[in-house]
Amino acid sequence: MAVISRGFHGRRSERRDLPPGQYEVHDFPVLSAGPTPRVTREDWEFTITTAAGARHRWSWDELLALPSETPTVDLHCVTKWSKFGTRWQGVSLDTLFEDVEDDSEYAMAQSYGGYTTDLPLEDLLDGKAWIAYSYDNGDLPAEHGGPARLLVPHLYLWKSAKWVNGIRLMDHDEPGFWEGLGYHEYGDPWREQRYQGD
Repeated sequence: MAVISRGFHGRRSERRDLPPGQYEVHDFPVLSAGPTPRVTREDWEFTITTAAGARHRWSWDELLALPSETPTVDLHCVTKWSKFGTRWQGVSLDTLFEDVEDDSEYAMAQSYGGYTTDLPLEDLLDGKAWIAYSYDNGDLPAEHGGPARLLVPHLYLWKSAKWVNGIRLMDHDEPGFWEGLGYHEYGDPWREQRYQGD
């Protein structure tokens, strides 16, 4: 007969690195606010626009010519699922901002299809964000934001704009799509910042 200490309930099923209120998934759920834009690589471009109106533009080929990184990161969706150890390839925002002169504190990510989301500029720099064009060693599928998406894994996934085509720098904060509908202006999964007032 096995002896089990009083109070022992087996191994914990929750991961220690799971933010509060989240559960782990092994698939990659597809959630979008509207129809999936179909953008060819030939038509895709990415633009950083400063608060003064200066534009820095990259075509698809110019983006791929830049040094790339291969981050492996955990994703946390505001709908409460988390996916661990996702593998990406893309260009760090640090690389894209190297020649951008601007003292703005905020950024609005913009996407094909009209989606927007606002972030503090500091959350896009210092190795925190990428323009990702490959997922799991393959092309990034359109339903997950391909040909390229913003990847900001330390915030809820709605901040990682799919089908990204630009970043507009701002000297003041403005709400993006979901923020204007009541989602939290920042979206830290570890602080459960899902909705305004959280």
